[in-house]
Amino acid sequence: MRLNDITRGTGLEEHGITNANLIYWTSPTSVLYEQVVRRGEGLISHLGALAVKTGHYTGRAANEKFIVDEPSSSEQINWGKVNRPFDAAKFDALYKRMTIYMQGRDLFVQDCFAGASPEHKLPVRIISERAWHSLFSRNMFLRATPEELQTHRTQFTVIDLPAFHAQPKIDGTNSEAFIIINFARKLVIIGGTSYAGEIKKSIFTVLNYLLPQKRVLSMHCSANASEKGEVAVFFGLSGTGKTTLSAAPNRLLIGDDEHGWDDRGVFNFEGGCYAKVINLSKESEPEIYECTRKFGTILENVAIDTISRRIDLNDDSFTENTRASYPITHIPNIVKSGVGGHPSHVIMLTCDAFGVLPPIARLTPEQAMYHFLSGYTAKVAGTEAGVTEPQATFSACFGAPFMALRPSRYAELLGEKIGSQQVSCWLVNTGWSGGGPGVGARMKIAYSRALVNAALDGTLSAGAFEQDPIFGLSVPTGCPGVAREVLNPRNAWADKGAYDATARKLVEMFQGNFEQFRGTVAPEIAAVL
Repeated sequence: MRLNDITRGTGLEEHGITNANLIYWTSPTSVLYEQVVRRGEGLISHLGALAVKTGHYTGRAANEKFIVDEPSSSEQINWGKVNRPFDAAKFDALYKRMTIYMQGRDLFVQDCFAGASPEHKLPVRIISERAWHSLFSRNMFLRATPEELQTHRTQFTVIDLPAFHAQPKIDGTNSEAFIIINFARKLVIIGGTSYAGEIKKSIFTVLNYLLPQKRVLSMHCSANASEKGEVAVFFGLSGTGKTTLSAAPNRLLIGDDEHGWDDRGVFNFEGGCYAKVINLSKESEPEIYECTRKFGTILENVAIDTISRRIDLNDDSFTENTRASYPITHIPNIVKSGVGGHPSHVIMLTCDAFGVLPPIARLTPEQAMYHFLSGYTAKVAGTEAGVTEPQATFSACFGAPFMALRPSRYAELLGEKIGSQQVSCWLVNTGWSGGGPGVGARMKIAYSRALVNAALDGTLSAGAFEQDPIFGLSVPTGCPGVAREVLNPRNAWADKGAYDATARKLVEMFQGNFEQFRGTVAPEIAAVL
């Protein structure tokens, strides 16, 4: 739908938008495609996906994210390096300049929802100056039916203006880019960056603030279910395999990135997927690969031949963080409602570039809490300037950049649910085996899939386990389809002394990171490592 006078009765006047030019309200995918091409925002690839570039920012601008320090939320926020305070008066002044900027411009509005649970769904509105950002929002959030649009009452608004740049000396930002959340005004403002992931992650942060206060656990995880309805959730940071391992041909996908867990079970926050696609292959990840070739998919920073319009998923010329945004309905095996029961299994994924963690280990409840609070993965040497050896990364709750509350709030809820539902917990290493990069080898996706399947169907639990003497983990001694020497990480190393030294070094890193939590958790959790 396209209207010149849509500001009356739709709430845009509440944001000072009283003189916009054309406003495209909750436009369907085909209309947005037309506008993307007309405005030169992207190219249609040979099989129908939309190829776009995000410019300077090819990933999240973590240092440009703020939360307004105001009385209604200040005491709840976990202030620090992640949740930086922003002055309320500065926010108001910046917001006012944005509303002036929008006068006389074409705008795209998507009214949609975040949260598939009827009890917890959040009506959201995304206002953007870019057609492809509106399509991204349409892909990533839950679409409203025509009937729901008639009664949609926005509870949180995102104003997204990539071409509007802040003036740091005046506005109090760190750069021209900014992502600022104001819980009192139920408003997010984004500017200076075209990376669309900021839109979805800002609403994720909002849900991470609101839901735990209702005793609902918000999680940075993927989730799937068996044909019988047995649910598994997969925690993990970017690049650890959440999307890959949850989009399994033998299970039904609930969602690939963000979920809630309430008294009834798990529910997806989103209506789409946002998958990393660098070096994606049809053989290893067929479901996601096919999504890169479909109408409605947005390919961010993926190389495209401007003559043949063929894409190259192996080309990292723009960034290694190439992405595909697509509706979850592009995946053949899904739970259409986005809702599942209580999980039977919790799987915590890590990409261990040191190559010392086992490919899978069974966790006690205490170990699960320890690893959830630790949120460990590792960067590979050479991926960033100055990184010459693997670097440990710890992100509390496997999603610290999006967690507005103190980590203990989320951990407390997870502990309660694991205990009450008697959930089996597993740690899965999708990283290296037999040594770090250059010495060992990256874990085969086929091995990771076989191990996860064996955990979910009970094969591993029925077999024998041995205890890892350094990490204290319970490691299976066998798994169908997986080489036995891979299961014990020490056995996979040619130099056993080098393994012992590297493993102890990683233990020390875990211990150093966990110091921040020792006063907030039970002694048996703190004593895990």
